[in-house]
Amino acid sequence: MTKFDRNEETNDSDMCRTIEVAVVFPPPPPLQLSFSGDNCEVDELFLPPLNFAMVDNGIFRSGFPDSDNFSFLQSLNLSSIICLCPEPYPVPNMEFLKSNGIKLFQFGIEGCKEPFVNIPEDKIRDALRAVLDVKNHPLLIHCKRGKHRTGCLVGCLRKLQRWCLTAVFDEYQRFAVAKARVSDQRFMELFDVSGFKHLPLSFSTSKRYK
Repeated sequence: MTKFDRNEETNDSDMCRTIEVAVVFPPPPPLQLSFSGDNCEVDELFLPPLNFAMVDNGIFRSGFPDSDNFSFLQSLNLSSIICLCPEPYPVPNMEFLKSNGIKLFQFGIEGCKEPFVNIPEDKIRDALRAVLDVKNHPLLIHCKRGKHRTGCLVGCLRKLQRWCLTAVFDEYQRFAVAKARVSDQRFMELFDVSGFKHLPLSFSTSKRYK
């Protein structure tokens, strides 16, 4: 992860500071096949989900994982997954969670388009509490494509970590790109973190030993 300094004008006590920026994983290389006589050996490929990135120590984000991503997810030694989609979790995914001892938290938020976006604050607050509980780490946050719903939850976490709004919006837009929503950014701007305990800029490294 890269570090950079942002110098912005202060708004009351809101200050920009040096922050760690999540880096989106590049697309993996094509599957490699090696031939030896009549045998064909396939190297195991760790394929991250769409828009996968590290948010902080023990916290990851992505789009909806499928079976092609299971080997990669196993390498993260996840304790929990936070799903922000309202649909029933797919059977193959549930079987993967069960076989790997991963707990599922589901806070269903409808994936609507503007001007019909409605972000339920109570569900974001409940999801944020699950993210803040280090007993759930390492964890993965995901929605369908890892852009809007996931971006709002991560943006609220950043406010709790005392990121300035410019940095919060920059990170959100990096994942949402051309589909960034004004309503999402407005929600993050107005989200009140005073009810949560303020945290340091980074969590302690979370490891799960089996």
